Amino acid sequence: MIQISKWKLMFLSAICVLGIFFASPNFFDRERVQETFPEWLQPVNLGLDLQGGSQLLLEVDVEAGLKDYLDGSVDGVRTAFRGDKIGYTGLGVRKNAIRFKLRKLEDRDRAFRVLARPMQDFEIAINEQGQGQLVLKPEVIRERKSMMVRQSIEIVRRRIDEYGTAEPNIQQQGEGRILVQLPGVGDPARVRQLLGKTAKMTFRMVHPDSHVLIAKNRVPAGYERLPSEEEGLPDLIIGKRILLSGENLVSASAGFHQENNSPIVNFRFDAYGGRKFADITRKNRGRRFAIVLDNKVLSAPRINNPIPGGQAYIEGGFTVQQTTDLALLMRAGALPAPLIVIEERTVGPGLGADSIAAGKMATVIAVILVAVFMLLVYTFFGVVANIALAFNLILLIAIMSVIGATLTLPGIAGIALTIGMAVDANVLIYERIREEVRNGHKILSAIDAGYTQAMGTIIDSNLTTLIGAALLFIFGTGPIRGFAVTLSIGILVSMFTAISLTRVIVVLWYHWRRPTRIAV
Repeated sequence: MIQISKWKLMFLSAICVLGIFFASPNFFDRERVQETFPEWLQPVNLGLDLQGGSQLLLEVDVEAGLKDYLDGSVDGVRTAFRGDKIGYTGLGVRKNAIRFKLRKLEDRDRAFRVLARPMQDFEIAINEQGQGQLVLKPEVIRERKSMMVRQSIEIVRRRIDEYGTAEPNIQQQGEGRILVQLPGVGDPARVRQLLGKTAKMTFRMVHPDSHVLIAKNRVPAGYERLPSEEEGLPDLIIGKRILLSGENLVSASAGFHQENNSPIVNFRFDAYGGRKFADITRKNRGRRFAIVLDNKVLSAPRINNPIPGGQAYIEGGFTVQQTTDLALLMRAGALPAPLIVIEERTVGPGLGADSIAAGKMATVIAVILVAVFMLLVYTFFGVVANIALAFNLILLIAIMSVIGATLTLPGIAGIALTIGMAVDANVLIYERIREEVRNGHKILSAIDAGYTQAMGTIIDSNLTTLIGAALLFIFGTGPIRGFAVTLSIGILVSMFTAISLTRVIVVLWYHWRRPTRIAV
């Protein structure tokens, strides 16, 4: 005789009650729920296609990132040659390689030796004429490209988090692209501006005769001509040597100047950066010190006194919004390579609302048709299947709410598909019970046989669908993943409701009514 233990009954009841509890926020006004309900009790997140927002497809400019790496490695070659007193000319980056020419051909062997250790990432070649080149090794190029993409994703994520967007979707697409989906963001231009900035901040010295050199249109070796961030100010001749970089920053915040109340950005270095900053300002008193962001001079104040403590500020005719954005970029860190926006798409909230309404309508119609069909074909057992179907939907929504899954338009299609699949198991069980009854078995043994013998078929059929959903999640992107998540949760929940929940309901009904015959 089939018996349902008390603990099993309590366990199933607890799951159903918890499902109703966690699914309940989805039946109230979303904005009100988000304001009044606790953070752990929120409705399902809606994807970009349902609540509107912006989508950006970014490409990491890895070639520019590799050139920056080559530029940064030139100093290593210069230092190695100077340390061993090897004469050279024409040191610089050209055609994806660091190139130079030795003044004396007899220094060729010494040049190989002094470059071997500090320039391990490069393949070094010096020909019979003393012309040398350092080319990045293929494995180093692969490693650095992969690292640039990973770092870019992390920096993009930090910037989006600082921006305050709820539930952004940021993921790698292909080898060097990043897909950014921002539900609810109606100003994609500002987000694009924030993401597009490299935010590479460096501190360098201004040439003492910068204005004279600009007038003569001359740029000495070791310097470069950079424009000013503020329109109307002249260009400056800035040293290529980076004295301090933004990597040593520990904080940055927008503020106002104490004397003229103009917007400024306050920043603070870590212990190492603070000591170095104090040393730079002490050794270069009277000279101009340039703060360079993305190859534009933000500010070039004159150093009047040493600045100990590692705290300073940037001013430069900013607006309040500009100081807020600049502080955000400095806190989030610098991108290892520029990002190129190759696609931008905006979905209006009206279109999302239409999608939700259409999805709700499709789901309701699917539920009604399935429920009517089960009721007509299996009568009382159809009612049991419909109760299980209702809890299937409730538990599906509850789980998606608890785990923070995002519901997309394909996800709604997954729910509609799940509704149809949810009664498959019940159909298999009921047909088996019907067959057992026709063969003359007693009601209770027929019910037991129906659930026991149909179990293997139910598990096999759902397992194959689950494998397909898992592959969609692994290899798919964006909405396809949303469909896979919804389908997977729906399959697991339907197995629970069809096998366990309906079994308990049917057994309890049998012990209550003790029927002599059943209509199935």
